[in-house]
Amino acid sequence: MSDYLNIHPEVEDALMKGIPVVALESTIISHGMPWPRNYETAMEVEACVREHGAIPATIAIMDGKCCAGLDKEQLLKLAKPGEVHKVSVRDMPLLLSQKSVGATTVAATMRIAHMAGIRFFATGGTGGVHRHAQESMDVSADLPEMMHCDVAVVSAGVKSILDIGLTLEYLETLGIPVLTYGQNDFPAFYSRKSGFKSPFRLDAVEDVARMLKTKWDCGLHGGVLVANPIPEAYEIPYDEMERFIIKALDKAALARVSGKEITPFLLASIMEETKGRSLDANIALVKNNAMLAAKIAAAFHD
Repeated sequence: MSDYLNIHPEVEDALMKGIPVVALESTIISHGMPWPRNYETAMEVEACVREHGAIPATIAIMDGKCCAGLDKEQLLKLAKPGEVHKVSVRDMPLLLSQKSVGATTVAATMRIAHMAGIRFFATGGTGGVHRHAQESMDVSADLPEMMHCDVAVVSAGVKSILDIGLTLEYLETLGIPVLTYGQNDFPAFYSRKSGFKSPFRLDAVEDVARMLKTKWDCGLHGGVLVANPIPEAYEIPYDEMERFIIKALDKAALARVSGKEITPFLLASIMEETKGRSLDANIALVKNNAMLAAKIAAAFHD
């Protein structure tokens, strides 16, 4: 793996010394937000991780390497408009062999974090079972990847453009623990409540850290989804957001958008429909998740 894995010196030093490290995905930088707000957000999220006791490791593919931890120049390369590929696990060998620049999805970020020995990962929202999956068979690679990687994924639930009920059912089938921090309801990305009850609830970072340690000490490999509701000040209520989502789905159907292009298309459409409110919400929830992931990582290492 040394030929294909590049761990930033600060991240490598932290891992060797037992200092908490939190992985961060890069697709949100390249494909989730417009320039220059994407770069500003990336820097702010890394700062948020540091402020709460951990070292950030933004993950991407560059120069034929899986990079765990980036410098400012590399972050700028991902953020500026240009040819940056969206990379899931299936795309990794091609991007590495061609030495292309790739922004990693949740699935690819988890895999590279696992390869580097990083056990905590903050993102916006995870993928899941898409609406009408019985016709399209569109299920995000994020879900099976959680089964393979010993990584705790802190997110604002699954993206609200998905079928949340089926996603929770599939996570149960895969044996992936799902818990919500601080409330009984499972969150829906932009909204604090999805209409589905969370399988488990924990109210303290120490309890989350203890649960993770117990799972992995027992040899129960695989990840855990820690759902963290968006801060109330930035929430877009579920019923209101559902109207925007339906419009976006109709646009996608007319444009015949599918595959890995569907999520960026829908998020861009929703941002337009909400006049930027969804972007503000997205940034707020990512920061909130980075803060919680850092706190859990710190508690885990105490």
